[in-house]
Amino acid sequence: RWVSIDDVAPVLMHSVIMSEDGQFCFHRGVDLGELRGVVDDALAGEATRGASTITMQTVKNLFLWSRPLGSVRKVVELPLAVYFDAVMSKRRILEIYLNIAEWGPGIYGIEAAAQHHFGVSARQLSRRQAALLAVSLPNPIARNPARPGPGLRRLANLIERRAGRSGAYVGCLD
Repeated sequence: RWVSIDDVAPVLMHSVIMSEDGQFCFHRGVDLGELRGVVDDALAGEATRGASTITMQTVKNLFLWSRPLGSVRKVVELPLAVYFDAVMSKRRILEIYLNIAEWGPGIYGIEAAAQHHFGVSARQLSRRQAALLAVSLPNPIARNPARPGPGLRRLANLIERRAGRSGAYVGCLD
């Protein structure tokens, strides 16, 4: 069920931003610094990390999920993310993202995730639950926020602390 961002616990929004895209409020859809780092790593023959912003992930999930893969998709995704960021508020982008993201096998949307994993509404998520959900996003099939292993618990501890000090990093949501 789709939920308004007004019906999502702020701590969940803060946790997701701090876990997935710490520069969300400052970039224009694409984090050029992160993207540059990935390109530099690739050119140096090193393993690359993800550089997708929340906006890029939203665009991919909305428009490109069954389209070309890899670098071809990125070529389409980048300008779409910049456009999306230009025509929508950060608050609206995050609302869409939270409602279409996969939070577990066959679990789409934050309300379904909160209910499935913790038996509460998205509005009632605790700081700990929010952090556990946020750190499950990169691999929602393998990471179970309701039964976290030691590694997931450590990540959640870090995100819980960062979300508590997020301040200006989440200022675009006001």
